[in-house]
Amino acid sequence: MTNWLIKLFIKNPEDYQNREVRKQYGILGGVMGIVCNVLLFFIKYIMGSMANSIAILSDAFNNLSDSASCVVTMFGFKIAAKPADKGHPFGHGRMEYLMSLVIAALILLVGLELLGDSFGKVLNPEPVEFQWIILISLLFSIAVKLWMCLFNRKLGNRIRSSVMLATAQDSKNDVIVTSATVIALVGTLFTDLPLDGIMGVLVSLFVLHSGYSIIKDTVDMLLGQPADEKLVEELKDLVLSHDRILGIHDLILHSYGPGKLIGSAHVEVSANENLLEIHEQVDHIEQDIAEQFRITMTLHMDPVDLESKERTRCRKLVEDILDQKNPALSIHDFRVITHAGVTELFFDVLIPYGDPCTEEELQTYIDTELQKAGTYRTRITFDRG
Repeated sequence: MTNWLIKLFIKNPEDYQNREVRKQYGILGGVMGIVCNVLLFFIKYIMGSMANSIAILSDAFNNLSDSASCVVTMFGFKIAAKPADKGHPFGHGRMEYLMSLVIAALILLVGLELLGDSFGKVLNPEPVEFQWIILISLLFSIAVKLWMCLFNRKLGNRIRSSVMLATAQDSKNDVIVTSATVIALVGTLFTDLPLDGIMGVLVSLFVLHSGYSIIKDTVDMLLGQPADEKLVEELKDLVLSHDRILGIHDLILHSYGPGKLIGSAHVEVSANENLLEIHEQVDHIEQDIAEQFRITMTLHMDPVDLESKERTRCRKLVEDILDQKNPALSIHDFRVITHAGVTELFFDVLIPYGDPCTEEELQTYIDTELQKAGTYRTRITFDRG
């Protein structure tokens, strides 16, 4: 059914990175969420009133808050689809992350309210009336929410939307909430314990935990996360597939919302070739990256003198020194300048993530080892993986 709805309401559904297509996905998810949640609210409100169950009534208002979340989601997707302007030169894509925070806040509010009401039911239990029509209605609600979870998760994974994945998690929470409500309702046939309130407490704690998880994940995206490893490898493979590119380093990717990546990198090229021709090739590589990955990429050319025997000898010397210290250390941007009998070595050292060695310690180690081989001065730039 999900694929049918996508084909029916979304034009060019495979063009996930397009702002307008993403907006259509957001509107589709929002409309379906509003319709389903409002329907479930009325059903559960009526059933909860009939059974005098705080668990069912709380679940009903949880669905009502979910419909408000869907309105927020649609609003967020519409803003995120706006093009860049003078005040926002990188677009409005990060609005999706802010909407995820709003949804998480609503989840936390519902969880806190449910927790308070449930404690009240535990301390002052009231009889819950079991009826088959109420049980059937709750089972129907579970089926609807399970479909909504799968629906939003599929849409969220397809367009890599944190908002839709948060909505899917919220629907999954609702399945657990309503399942607990069913257990409490059926349990009233066998015991006088305040199961209605106890289940409400357990469910509210689960809801609060899920809200916290969504906030944590969204804040991580706003602060900046490492680039996707698969994407990085594919980018490097594309760049290095061109015969005039000798190496790539200092790759940085900035996310300005789903589908909006801006990046930069340094590529090593031969200093002995026609730089105009190489520059043209680098321009083509930037265009290929834009077409294949939808990334606005800037590539900086680092010329390398491949015919210099002195450079080759000195680089091998430094690589051997680093290999003795830690084979995972690597160098790039290697240049050699000799004057007044002193050889100056300019290069960058990439220190692997998690390596405890400080830059000062590594600088001292390299300089000490180099002095054993001759008169060298170093100017080193340290990069952290």
